[in-house]
Amino acid sequence: MGGDPVSTTVTGTSGEDRSDYTRAESKTIRKRSLRLLGSLITPVRGQLILAGVVLVVSTALRVAGPWLIGIGINNALPAAVERMDWAPTILVVLVYLVTALGGAALIGWYVVVAARLTQAIMLDLRKRIFLHTQRLSLEFHESYTSGRIISRQTSDLDTIRELLDGGLNELVSGILYGAFTLVALFLVDWQSGLILTVMGIPLFLLMRWFYTRSQLVYRESRVISAKVIVKFVETMTGIRAVKAFRKEGRNDEEFGGLAMDYRDVNMRSIRLFGTFEPGLMAVASFTLAIVIAWGGIRVVGGAMEIGFLLSAVLYVRNFFSPLQEVAFFLNSYQSATAALEKVSGVLEEEPTVPDPKHPVDLWEAKGHIRFDDVLFGYSADRVILPHFSLDIPAGQTIALVGTTGAGKSTLAKLVSRFYDPTRGAVTLDGVDLRSMHPKDLRRAIVMVTQEAYLFSGTVADNIALGKPDATMDEIKAAARAVGADAFIQALPDGYATDVNKRGGRVSAGQRQLISFARAFLADPAVLILDEATASLDIPSERQIQDALQTLLADRTAIIIAHRLSTVAIADRVLVMEHGEIIEDDTPEELIGGSGKFAQLHAAWRESLV
Repeated sequence: MGGDPVSTTVTGTSGEDRSDYTRAESKTIRKRSLRLLGSLITPVRGQLILAGVVLVVSTALRVAGPWLIGIGINNALPAAVERMDWAPTILVVLVYLVTALGGAALIGWYVVVAARLTQAIMLDLRKRIFLHTQRLSLEFHESYTSGRIISRQTSDLDTIRELLDGGLNELVSGILYGAFTLVALFLVDWQSGLILTVMGIPLFLLMRWFYTRSQLVYRESRVISAKVIVKFVETMTGIRAVKAFRKEGRNDEEFGGLAMDYRDVNMRSIRLFGTFEPGLMAVASFTLAIVIAWGGIRVVGGAMEIGFLLSAVLYVRNFFSPLQEVAFFLNSYQSATAALEKVSGVLEEEPTVPDPKHPVDLWEAKGHIRFDDVLFGYSADRVILPHFSLDIPAGQTIALVGTTGAGKSTLAKLVSRFYDPTRGAVTLDGVDLRSMHPKDLRRAIVMVTQEAYLFSGTVADNIALGKPDATMDEIKAAARAVGADAFIQALPDGYATDVNKRGGRVSAGQRQLISFARAFLADPAVLILDEATASLDIPSERQIQDALQTLLADRTAIIIAHRLSTVAIADRVLVMEHGEIIEDDTPEELIGGSGKFAQLHAAWRESLV
């Protein structure tokens, strides 16, 4: 095989889960995250403005309450007691009810508008991640673990949603409510407003300390959370290997360590809140005590009315109430910021195999493949194909043989354009693959791998993967051509059997036959079989030799196989070593010689005895 790719595009600021960013890196990541947030908000700015207006009006109505209470005590209540004039009292009560009910109604409207806004943003972001990760090149997916991708699409998006749904509402409403309350307090009693402003200094220092500490804790929390998800996904995905090698105990220990780390970082978060909340209560209580003491002195001296003292006390208390919500926002904000950094990092990744800017159409591909002095390596110090040239005429079947790491699968990936050569060109019918229209490329070249992955759905759906508009007759004809029809008909619902439900499960060899039918139906000009018969036992492999003959007829075929029995159907055999072709001839000529292939073939025949 050509070896496992090493990523050259997934960097620490975009793809890696880290908590040790430098200041410059943090600044770059912050700008990237803000760009993403701005692009998400732009399409829904109309709804955002509406939500802002509703919130401002509702907050103003809610803040009017203490002022109305002060007027009622100072003016309306004496009129009712001394002159039996209830009109001012009734008027104050009616105005109070209107502001309270109006504020409540607007808050209800705001919640609906904000929810719609959040869902619109999350829908856009979720689709972006899915579409973008599909477009990214194979190099990204071979280096970025599936667990991390799942974490981006699940826990990270949920964290961002929680921020938009609750945390951001709490912040905006808290700041607005606090600002309006301070303004109203200055209007009611400027001296109480001044006291609150001075007490804002220790309050600011407390909030800044909490913000700085929580920033570190929650970024670390997201890193550890991602590691827990990755470990769980990788263990469950590779459960057969885990059981085969009795790795359960070691996995338990490793996962337990990660879970303990996650618990510890959450405990540090709780301790932060355990310090912040009492500190906030102390500042609030001290401020309220000063306002009451100084206000009481002025009431006794006749410089202040008792009703406005009560209004001032209510405003001071109300000012500190939303700060608890702001603290909860900081909790959500730190976690969501870390999540947004990782999501924006994935969305910033650029395909290393980009679509051509000016694509060339190739409607009727014949299948002539040519490598022109190709240089390729998965990294600068890991060259797989040094100076590789090869010509494969249209309609010819070639077999690639060689030791592991010789470059066979790398060659296949270059033909499929999963990767682009570092230098030189790979052409199909004289057209550079980098210039071909992606639709023409995928229609002309199909690879069947050893994995033979089946997607959720019916057997028929899986066969029609490369030709979604195929009729059932065409699907059945493709299955018959490769010898898959018999076992498919024996399934509980035949071609309508769901491959993921009980009774619809198929063996590895049967999955491979379905993948052959899929390739046959797609009818490509070039077919690549990358160890496609490795899942079949010897009798099954012999049984499908005729199917392979049918599958490979009238098309260019590249067969990568360790089993030399498959090589017999090739027109030409290429023996590769260290990224170079050391032998190139018909199977018969090579078997009759004394080279590398003859030695491999002799050893294979002895193994069958």
